[in-house]
Amino acid sequence: MAELDELVSVLKAAGEGTRLRLLALLADGDHSVKDLTEILKQSQPRVSRHLKLLADAGLIERNAEGAWAYYGLAQDGDGAALAEWLIARVDDRDAERRRDVERQQAVRANQQARATEYFAKVASSWDLLKTLHVPEEAVEAAVVAALGGRHVETLIDLGTGTGRMLEVLANSYKRGIGIDSSREMLAVARSRLATAGITHAQVRLGDIGDVDLAAGPADVIVIHQVLHYFDDPGRMLAQARRLLKPGGEMIIVDFAPHDLEFLRSEHAHRRLGLSQLQMSGWAATAGLAVEAVHEFPGESNERGLTVCLWRLSDKT
Repeated sequence: MAELDELVSVLKAAGEGTRLRLLALLADGDHSVKDLTEILKQSQPRVSRHLKLLADAGLIERNAEGAWAYYGLAQDGDGAALAEWLIARVDDRDAERRRDVERQQAVRANQQARATEYFAKVASSWDLLKTLHVPEEAVEAAVVAALGGRHVETLIDLGTGTGRMLEVLANSYKRGIGIDSSREMLAVARSRLATAGITHAQVRLGDIGDVDLAAGPADVIVIHQVLHYFDDPGRMLAQARRLLKPGGEMIIVDFAPHDLEFLRSEHAHRRLGLSQLQMSGWAATAGLAVEAVHEFPGESNERGLTVCLWRLSDKT
């Protein structure tokens, strides 16, 4: 239980129009300050001040990533409980709330369009680009090992790209489905699977931020080097969770936290790596548990990038 003065402070922080709008927006996933200024149509100093007050009161959390910072709802404590109570009482039919949601959707659509444009440019050389920053052979071997020699009914590869994971894991599933929003990437994936003679896998166009449940349910979901392209990886994880069978597993591969800003400006990355704490929080919110973590430092990588593999399981 919070002391009286502390509780009054939290209530004061939440009891303002813009700050309540911010809480409602962050309930739908993490955002950067830049995103929130576009959505609210307010200046960056004003939005930053509101965010600081909310963070100081324990209602939201701030995660610094290089030159950017992302904000999300607090995961525990009295502030988290109060934020949840308040958000549940926000009327989504309110005109101002509807405008915020529309702008939020427009911001996300714009981000996805920029990522899709980037992938169209690099589709033919994507696998070569990946080898420039990650110890790919070791990671792929660990992905195979994560399945423990099992042969599952259905495996879904979200953000399949060139279909490499479907190829690597071809002996581990009866039916494989790759989903990606880039037609150019899918063209490469279809060619790759055909060349390899893999007939029990197919790829299809789709939005992994709003998954088509008809694709599932899956025994195993793979998300390989995808989450850092989204402002809110936790939201993507929750979407993916909807495709998972009870008792199913997810295998996630992504970068550990780093400070390479050029990956944002030149390669469409939105998040500069994912931390163990972040992944544990996102997994718990999605009803998943982190069962194992493996790190792969780039031995020949002068920039010091490390790749992580997380194995998550359904807690239900």
